[in-house]
This record gives sequence, C-alpha cells and structure tokens, in this order.
Amino acid sequence: MTTTPQWHIKGSIIGACSCDWGCPCSFNAPPTYGFCQGGYTWQIDDGQYGGVSLDGLHMSWVGQSPGPMHEGHVTAQFVVEDKANSQQREAILAIMKGDIGGPWAIFSQVTETQLEPIFAAYDVTINGLDSVVSVEGVMELSITSIKNPVTGDPEDLQLVKPTGFTSKMAHLGMSIVNRYTGGFKHDHSGKYAEFGPVNYAGQ
Repeated sequence: MTTTPQWHIKGSIIGACSCDWGCPCSFNAPPTYGFCQGGYTWQIDDGQYGGVSLDGLHMSWVGQSPGPMHEGHVTAQFVVEDKANSQQREAILAIMKGDIGGPWAIFSQVTETQLEPIFAAYDVTINGLDSVVSVEGVMELSITSIKNPVTGDPEDLQLVKPTGFTSKMAHLGMSIVNRYTGGFKHDHSGKYAEFGPVNYAGQ
C-alpha cells in the first residue's frame, strides 16, 4: 500500500485570464468570450512535500480551453522555478499532477493534453494587486486594481467564496500585462486578474 506524503503550501496566488473583470468562472458561468486562456502563479512562503522544503519557490499552472474549462478539453502546462533542486522539482511536479489534492486535483480532471513542464528563472514581486511575475522567456504578468470609471480611484473588490478551489478569498483586479509564450501563446493584457492568500495541506 502506497502512503501519500504529507504536504502543505502556504503563500500567495496570482491569477489572470482572458475574461472580463470579475471572471465568470468565479460564479459558475460561461467564460466571457466562450473560450478560456489563463493561469495561476504561486509563491510558496512555507511549504514542504514528504520532508522536502519548498520555501521561497514559485510555480505556475497555465491552461487554455476552447470552451468552459469544466467541459474538459484543457491543454495545460506546468512552469517551475529553475532554482529548485532535483528533489524540489520532483516534489512540485508530484503536487501539480493533482493526485494528492489541492487545486491541481481539479485542473487534472479537466486537462485533456498535458504539455512537458518548463523550468525557468522567476522574478516575482508580491504586493497585492500591484504584484508582478516575470518568467524568463515564458511569461509576463503584472496586475493592478480596477479603477472607478468616474473618479479614477482604485476599487477595493473582494470575492469571498468558501467553495473556491484555488483560494477562499481573492482581491479582484485587472492585468496590465498578461502574456504567455510557453508551449502555447496568448496575450490578454487588460483583462481579469486576482490576488489572494493560500494555505493548502494534505496527507
């Protein structure tokens, strides 16, 4: 009998996609333009898998679907920070395959085509809705708050969703730049973005 290693990840999540602000997926509604392209990046402040420390590392899940993601025709790719050593890489890939739970369990169920993972250098600034993710040769993402159309002031918009599988609370914003050039390409700058704290754990 195989025993699943104990694991946990605590840190921050930054997400962005091709939909209009608010992201219909958050409300179990179809994507704004019929298709979905986007991804999430995690900064691990405190993490481990089977005794392997993941502190200070970053990883991303990026996907695209011709329709709503829950219909199950997603092409997905993992991106892992290249400063992770061999044990850390194996641990992160084991987590992201989705067999042990967390949001990746949902992603794995809707993924039809899984591309080979990419290992690349990350440059990340975590600052709420002013966060920036740059992955050398792969991804550029910078986000900001949604501005009031009358006053120009930033809006404080939060989504609290106890059934959320990526986060239970997210600050809603928009991307300044959202560009992916890995195994597939998309550019949805100016569309939906979010930031939130995460705390996952499993046996």
